Amino acid sequence: MDAEKQTLVTTEVAADTNDKKENATVIDFKMVTFSLAGKDYSIDIMHVKEIAKAGRFTYVPNTLPFVLGVYNLRGEIIPILDLRLFFNIEIPPRDENKMENMLILSVEDQIFGLVVDKIDKVIGVQKSTIQPPHPLFGDINIKYIDGVVESNNRLYVLLDVTRIFSSKDNYDAAEVQQPQYAKPQSVITGARQSGAPTIGSVVEKTPADIAKGITNIGKPAAAPDVDLKFISDSLKNYSKFYVSSVNESWIKHRCQEWSKQKGTTSAQLQNQNEADEFLKPFWSTANNNWWTKQYADNVEKLLPENSAKQIIVWNPGCGKGTETYSLACVLKKKYPSAKIRIYAQDIDLLSVSNAGLMSVPTNLASDWYGPYLTKKANGDYTFNQEIKDSIMFEYHDCKNTNALPMVDLIFARDVLSLLDEKAQNTVVADFLEKMKGNAIAVIGENEAMPASFNFGEKTVDALIAYSKD
Repeated sequence: MDAEKQTLVTTEVAADTNDKKENATVIDFKMVTFSLAGKDYSIDIMHVKEIAKAGRFTYVPNTLPFVLGVYNLRGEIIPILDLRLFFNIEIPPRDENKMENMLILSVEDQIFGLVVDKIDKVIGVQKSTIQPPHPLFGDINIKYIDGVVESNNRLYVLLDVTRIFSSKDNYDAAEVQQPQYAKPQSVITGARQSGAPTIGSVVEKTPADIAKGITNIGKPAAAPDVDLKFISDSLKNYSKFYVSSVNESWIKHRCQEWSKQKGTTSAQLQNQNEADEFLKPFWSTANNNWWTKQYADNVEKLLPENSAKQIIVWNPGCGKGTETYSLACVLKKKYPSAKIRIYAQDIDLLSVSNAGLMSVPTNLASDWYGPYLTKKANGDYTFNQEIKDSIMFEYHDCKNTNALPMVDLIFARDVLSLLDEKAQNTVVADFLEKMKGNAIAVIGENEAMPASFNFGEKTVDALIAYSKD
């Protein structure tokens, strides 16, 4: 079992305290339990990659009602299905801001997100205690039930996710019939039709086929290897930008756009200007510029509650300082009674040398920055002394050893993509080492943490906060 499944397993073993023999039973089957409309269900843990929470999904038009949309899971676009709608269970209207409970499943090399009411726990049982399904469980077609099993006086319906989510090509067409939980539907129009299914009739597409069909929405097929190699080499040479698992998903998508834009199948970049144009959509919101109130509000929502007297922040790649000052203001608003300490670093010596002397555009005084500004004798605005004192600008390359204290926040937007892959892994390992237990790390909006590291995630708009898993 891989590390993700080991992390998921909290190992609550079914046991009857009144029966000593039961305690000695060898556990050879584990299942993740959850509830739908107050009833207990379970899924073989071997199909569960992880559990997650998410609220906003990207809407996909012309799909069936149980498809809520698609979701970016660490750079991989996956379809999100609502199991309650899938089984025709009535639910109240969805609140887009509400975080949904999701099981991330792997079936036939496809990844699905499955929304359920509540995820309970992991239970271990003896496989021989799983009983065959019975027609009494009539709210779900019996052929989608793998069995029923009792644990701690609760009866769990074990779903056969392989059958539910298999493509119709993978089982005998004579067995396929429209599920009990949904009336026949037209795949083309999505409209509900009247009439009962006939035994042995063939459904045009299973839910899995439909889900697979939308998996690539927002995630085009990879550009030809030669084009991606040209792009990688050109970006490295012209812009010191390194293509890796951190940004590869975005790069592939951009290659497709670039080819269409240029009207050619070749995605080779010819000069510095083309490299700059190619990367222009990559950079995060307000990169190297002042933040809008909406963006500042989103950053504040992303920050965890923290009652510490001092908040320590690491801001590598601070540039000329606009990001650092903006972040300092947001932190002061979020943690008004705490002392803020930001270690702002960059390898541009001129930028970090001048950052402390920065003047602020007059128009910011009437914007959300207003409470943190002061007017100088010459009429110019600058940040007040409390904000200035909270920041220490310094020249430093984050690839090198960094003698920082343990931090509450790492703010490193678009930094990892400017490091080669070896350095990316070194820096992210440094992130983990320096993060306190409740700390978060924020990287670029079009970046993802390297696949070899396990992080928890929280999303606000286009921002993702990574926490220690």
